[in-house]
Amino acid sequence: MPNSPFIHPNAIVEKGAIIGANTRVWAFAHILPGAIIGEDCNLCDHVFVENQVIIGNRVTIKCGVQLWDGIRIENDVFIGPNATFTNDPFPRSKQHLKEYPKTVISKGASIGANATILPGIVIGMNAMVGAGSVVTHDVPPNAIVIGNPARITGYVNAFQNKPSSQVAETEDHYTSIVPDIKVIRLPLIDDLRGKLTVAEISKELPFLPKRYFIVFDVPSKEIRGEHAHKTLHQFMVCITGSISVVVDDGKNREEIILDRPNIGIYVPPMIWTIQYKYTSEAHLLVLASDPYNPDDYIRDYSEYLMLVNQ
Repeated sequence: MPNSPFIHPNAIVEKGAIIGANTRVWAFAHILPGAIIGEDCNLCDHVFVENQVIIGNRVTIKCGVQLWDGIRIENDVFIGPNATFTNDPFPRSKQHLKEYPKTVISKGASIGANATILPGIVIGMNAMVGAGSVVTHDVPPNAIVIGNPARITGYVNAFQNKPSSQVAETEDHYTSIVPDIKVIRLPLIDDLRGKLTVAEISKELPFLPKRYFIVFDVPSKEIRGEHAHKTLHQFMVCITGSISVVVDDGKNREEIILDRPNIGIYVPPMIWTIQYKYTSEAHLLVLASDPYNPDDYIRDYSEYLMLVNQ
């Protein structure tokens, strides 16, 4: 049988609050009526939970955290000490909003100590917010954000492979830890007149391209991609500068650096891809197997996981 929640004698849990089995509420915590807290949670000293707050199961909230109306915490979230949440973008004394913006901390995410989360933001599944960061925009699933304002600096559990410039010196290609992803060294002809690199259908290119596009002038702070394709094949080459490509099949995740025009990455269908860390001179050439079709895109990571797990 599940155990009743533990409420410290010096905690205040007002009538009407719902506390799940095995949850522990420690000294000087204060939970208002209407708050819903799931099972097996741990609310440390001096945590305040307002009325319209929903907290999932197995959530850890460290000391000195206040959760205001409109905040939802999903399962398995960690919130570090003194993390600050807000629910009014323009607060005034004794002036209250009719409805507060919804802030969602998604399943498995972690918020570092002293981080500040602005109202109406979604922190994606398994994302990590660095200590002291100020989050002003939504954070994608699995992203690591740091700074003020918080910027994406990496992705959780993304194995970082060597730069493609190093691969080019040692091997024709390598297979990623993400199955079916291949990083391919293209022929490079170098003479007094300059350099030339080339790819041939059915040799270096595993499909017949029917479309191409070039991505350039991307500020280094911006993130491109963040989607998968149902049927489209792609071949990516960074013809100038450098970018990082994150590939993810729902189980494995790798960050691959493209920094030479004779290195290409083949991305088959049903692989979640992200491009970021663009240098100022970066030009990304993408060859695609089909004309543009908006219905071929999967833009929600939760939907993507559901599809690949089928």
